[in-house]
Amino acid sequence: MSLTLVLVVVLVALAFEYINGFHDTANSIATVVATKVLSPGQAVLLAACTNFVGALLGTAVAKTISSGLIDAGVVAVTPQLLICALLGATIWDLITWWWGLPSSSSHALIGGLCGAALAAADNWAAIIWWQGGAHWWEGKGLLPKVVMPMVMSPLAGFLLGFAIMGALFALLSTLGDRGPLKHAIRPRTVNAVFAKIQILSSSAMGISHGLNDAQKTMGIIALALAGATTAGSLDGIPRWLSFLRIPELADHAFTIPVWIKATCALVMASGTMAGGWRIIRTLGHKMVKLQPMNGVAADIASSTVIITASTLGIPVSTTHNVSSAIMGVGAAKRANAIKWTVVERMVWAWLLTLPVTAALAWMLVRALKLLGGAD
Repeated sequence: MSLTLVLVVVLVALAFEYINGFHDTANSIATVVATKVLSPGQAVLLAACTNFVGALLGTAVAKTISSGLIDAGVVAVTPQLLICALLGATIWDLITWWWGLPSSSSHALIGGLCGAALAAADNWAAIIWWQGGAHWWEGKGLLPKVVMPMVMSPLAGFLLGFAIMGALFALLSTLGDRGPLKHAIRPRTVNAVFAKIQILSSSAMGISHGLNDAQKTMGIIALALAGATTAGSLDGIPRWLSFLRIPELADHAFTIPVWIKATCALVMASGTMAGGWRIIRTLGHKMVKLQPMNGVAADIASSTVIITASTLGIPVSTTHNVSSAIMGVGAAKRANAIKWTVVERMVWAWLLTLPVTAALAWMLVRALKLLGGAD
């Protein structure tokens, strides 16, 4: 493993994180921008700070990405494999960003990893399909950690968003029609109160995003540097670059240096500032019209699902959960409040992400093999 290849992995991973900012961080602040509670600049700053906090809170998702999907006993996780996986995910993210579709960067990365591993090993056993665990969420592998949550987490986000919005409607109706606040509850007052609450709910959304999404790229960078350290590729580097040396990462002591976490969080926020507004327009304006109360309900629903999944080490999609929570909130208002043609385009992007990114990464690895550069 050469130092150059290791640094290329780091740079490509950070490029992917930047592209991730177009998608998933934009999703995490879409509601607070769409409701005009915060300006885009303020929302980006809030996202950067809360992403950073969330990124420091755990490593369960990073552990899943690093050791729960690819069987290292069947295929060697080389820098070339990681680069092809990241490139496959990045290409798809750029395509869907250009179309303004909130596709999943998480699933793009997972699809890229699986496709690259399959091409490198020519063996389906290179992918961990389902392994261990008394309950499905305790096991590791593509089916329990990715495929099942891909269906269940958006459904949970939709139902939670619907339930929370319905409960808020019922509460305001009770207080306003017959309760002590009958003359105090007005649309302007409700919007003003929930605008303040949404700053807190949006912060929770940012923390949940950092806790889940930011860990994926961190895990890849840490793996590449740990492998290079173990192989001795970083032995001759100058003292000022000694921070690149990372001890071997183990399941029972999975530690990621703070500088990697901070770098990934800042790069992700930069991506949001540069191009995330295409996705924000789709989620916050095209799919359903949002008011601060709707934004609070959607934020609470999606952040609850994501934080729960992160605790279990499940790399769920921020995109899927925010989108489905907004759909649930819209459906609680009325079914025709949702623009279903926009939803249909989004669902197609969701379904295609895993197979397309797997195919792209597979083709990149095969092309590299033909050129003799896969070893």
